[in-house]
Amino acid sequence: MSSNSTLKLPGFGVRNYEQKSFLPHTDLIATFNLLKSSVLVSVSGALRIYIAFLLIQAQYIVLHCIAGGLIIYSVYTLDRAMDSEEDAVNRAELRGASKKFTLFICLVCFVAGAFILASDGLLTIAFLPLVTGYLYTKGLVIGNLKIKLKGGMGIKNTVVGLTWGAFIAGIAGHSAQSSTATLIVFLFFGMKLFVNSTIYDFKDIKGDSLAGINTLPVSLGESRTRKFIFCMHITSHFILLFYLLKGTIGFEPIILFYSLIAGIVSILSFTRSVDTESSKRRAKRLFVVDGESGSIVGLRAISGLIA
Repeated sequence: MSSNSTLKLPGFGVRNYEQKSFLPHTDLIATFNLLKSSVLVSVSGALRIYIAFLLIQAQYIVLHCIAGGLIIYSVYTLDRAMDSEEDAVNRAELRGASKKFTLFICLVCFVAGAFILASDGLLTIAFLPLVTGYLYTKGLVIGNLKIKLKGGMGIKNTVVGLTWGAFIAGIAGHSAQSSTATLIVFLFFGMKLFVNSTIYDFKDIKGDSLAGINTLPVSLGESRTRKFIFCMHITSHFILLFYLLKGTIGFEPIILFYSLIAGIVSILSFTRSVDTESSKRRAKRLFVVDGESGSIVGLRAISGLIA
């Protein structure tokens, strides 16, 4: 979009210049909203990789955490940049965002993250969420058959849990001596992210219903879904506690108990659909769910200073 304006310069008469903006004002706002929408989840993911290093008792590599965060950012932002029927309702503030510019930023972030991981032989792990994310968003066409992971009941949550659980545990456990510890961390984060993605489905019930997306809250109902993810949450933390006491994973009680309490609070507070989420409720959700890993790392650092 462009506009014509008259520019007057002393001694040079009058000339007409066409002012071209990079993006219309509304598109700038939408693009900015899109680009910042995945920042918190990427930082949270980077810190989860650090937490996984602690649980596996492997020497943590800061660059690997940063690389993981960059890849998480690129995959989540790419997913949100793709038009989908449910997002027209669930994320109306992103409508009109520049896809080309967003895709460029995603490409830069992914290449940077993949380059860091590839230097230590982790290129396959770097591409795992990107490939899965594409199949999740666009699906796979085989002849007349189209397989789309996004539409099935609980399939999306399973894909999210398995993909990011493998991504986190794969990076942190790459050079670990104990494969058992890596497997436990994979199961823990896989189940945890399954639960978190289901909690977010409650927020999007309206848009998912209109688009025919059979998420767990849409298919099973809010009450049964709430009970299901509560049982999964408790089970995952009992598994972690059992192997923590056995010494298979690192003795990290702050990680265990804060994660347990934060998950319970999340399930009790954010598994009831609302027509319009207030800014206060949204801030609380972001702090408890997406900000959990940051709180854990902060509390652990404080406890270390006190000790």
